[in-house]
Amino acid sequence: MQTSLHPLAGVQVIEFCHVAAGPYCGMLLADFGATVTKIESPDGDAMRQWPPLTDGFSENFASVNRGKRSVVLDLKDPAQRDIARDLVLQADVLVENNRPGAMQRLGLGWDWFGPRKPSLVYCAISAYGQDGPRGGEGGFDLTIQASAGVMSVTGEPDGAPVKAGVPLVDFAAGLYAAYSIAAMLNRVRQGGPGGQLDIPMFATTIAVSALQTSEYFGTGRNPRKLGSAHPRNAPYQAYRAADGWFAVAAGNNKLWQQVCRLTPAPELLDNARFATPTLRAANQDALRVLLEARFVQQGVGHWLDLFGPAGVPCAPINGYSEALADPQAAHLQLVQPMTLPNGRQTRTVACPVRIDGQVVPVDTRPPALGEHTRDVLAARGR
Repeated sequence: MQTSLHPLAGVQVIEFCHVAAGPYCGMLLADFGATVTKIESPDGDAMRQWPPLTDGFSENFASVNRGKRSVVLDLKDPAQRDIARDLVLQADVLVENNRPGAMQRLGLGWDWFGPRKPSLVYCAISAYGQDGPRGGEGGFDLTIQASAGVMSVTGEPDGAPVKAGVPLVDFAAGLYAAYSIAAMLNRVRQGGPGGQLDIPMFATTIAVSALQTSEYFGTGRNPRKLGSAHPRNAPYQAYRAADGWFAVAAGNNKLWQQVCRLTPAPELLDNARFATPTLRAANQDALRVLLEARFVQQGVGHWLDLFGPAGVPCAPINGYSEALADPQAAHLQLVQPMTLPNGRQTRTVACPVRIDGQVVPVDTRPPALGEHTRDVLAARGR
């Protein structure tokens, strides 16, 4: 392992996680070199049953659990709980995403580990946090998108509530958790203590909604749904062409002038309603109608070929097959081969980060349920 490309090499992580947020955090740590041991019940992480299944193995599970070891323990059995305790006491980090109080009831809470291993970084991811009026509640990506405001600004203005198509709640929480763990490990390396990290998905989702919360603080009004449009810039949304849709993001006056020149629609430059980004945003429905009247006369390819070379940010509305086939995805080496535990070959999106110009190499193989139980326990004389 190249430690220069794996800055967390040597860090031992014990993961008591299931489904998405916690496993994603553990995977990020593994990508950067940490040894991540996933503790699973005899039934396994529920995500192991999520389709698509390739010869019985979940590709969804594989996508957020690569590079880990799997150890099966029945944590309700005192003897196996003691094994889990021993594993954690030999580790640097514990990550869990159970309901608040669950780990304490099992005898695996910070209240047990803190006095025994003050250097431990104990990271708990939950729906609303470890305490407070809603601390005991559970939650999933959908319900947190609803409660944290995301669904109020997602979708078309007159449409039914919709969630973001990507589970941003789970992955934002996982990113915050991994970032916070790395920061705490740095504190420990400098001679400081470990400690308990409380990662509420509700809070991290609100935190990544900085533009929306600041709009509310500044105006006293809730931001509204705008479809693909932007509250402060236009033209900045998806537009209909003759054979489909494409996106244009002309976020300043110089780009706006380019759009008018190339469309061509020079008369819009003299229209007082469109003189500034703020005015264009305030009148973007009228602007969309005027622009689309021209855009529908040509296909998507025509407009991309026209705007792109002129420096106007634009893009087709890709599906994931098109996004993954983009030449830039190939240049960034995003798609990597993956061998499932059953021997079947598939693919995955690997670490998107480059260090010193080099792609971070990752172990893309996910573990079979309990695959490493015997080896891990044998190494500790169990």
